[in-house]
Amino acid sequence: MASDSQPGQGAGSVPAIRARSRRRFWLADYYGSAVGKKSVMAVTGIVLLGFVFVHMLGNLKIYTGAAHLNAYSAYLRTIAEPIFPNSGVLWIVRVGLILAFIFHIHSAYTLTLLNRKARPIPYQGGRSYAAANYAARTMRWSGVIVGLFVIFHLMDITWGWHVVHPGFESGQPYHNLLQSFSRGRWPVSVIYIVANVLLGIHIFHGAWSLFQSLGWNNPRFNLWRRYFAIGFAAVIVIGNISIPIAVLTGVVS
Repeated sequence: MASDSQPGQGAGSVPAIRARSRRRFWLADYYGSAVGKKSVMAVTGIVLLGFVFVHMLGNLKIYTGAAHLNAYSAYLRTIAEPIFPNSGVLWIVRVGLILAFIFHIHSAYTLTLLNRKARPIPYQGGRSYAAANYAARTMRWSGVIVGLFVIFHLMDITWGWHVVHPGFESGQPYHNLLQSFSRGRWPVSVIYIVANVLLGIHIFHGAWSLFQSLGWNNPRFNLWRRYFAIGFAAVIVIGNISIPIAVLTGVVS
């Protein structure tokens, strides 16, 4: 009964097979969904929160003196030697952080676009902010400002661009911090303080919402989530802004 088949049926199955073979990799399909973007934003947020915390702990060594902070900075470049070359592990971490930063921004931006497409008609009478706190409403702008601050921070302390930090000395983080936050450069200290306050606002909402993004949302734990978000953001802000304040007031010299 093979002759009863319709003409072209066999040939028509070839494009179908090709179409199925051209399907995107499942991770790409997952990331294309709102659930996938929320998960990526949460996971990359955890990575960035961990880095911010460890980075703050390292910077607090300024209170233990130049020898300890400079030794810590040198140690970061010699981790896992001779298995890895000098600064090898450090660059692996840097690349990972860059990727996390890119995917965090991209997932947040594309998720916003998906939400706008899902609700093309805006809320009538203006959006109600009764259920949205200040941190949530300013999440986008605080993220942009913090991103710009990170670039300035790299030019100032890490890369030591002369136009930003004329007194920079390579391999001397203690000296560079003191020079950057000296009284003659008090506007730089103000920038750091304001940026870290905005970072704290961003961290508060991010630390609160990442549990919900990962599906770990239960009303019984909401109070614990809020305490964690407040506590973590407060530790980061207080620890970071204490450094320029300590230098300006002469506590660290």
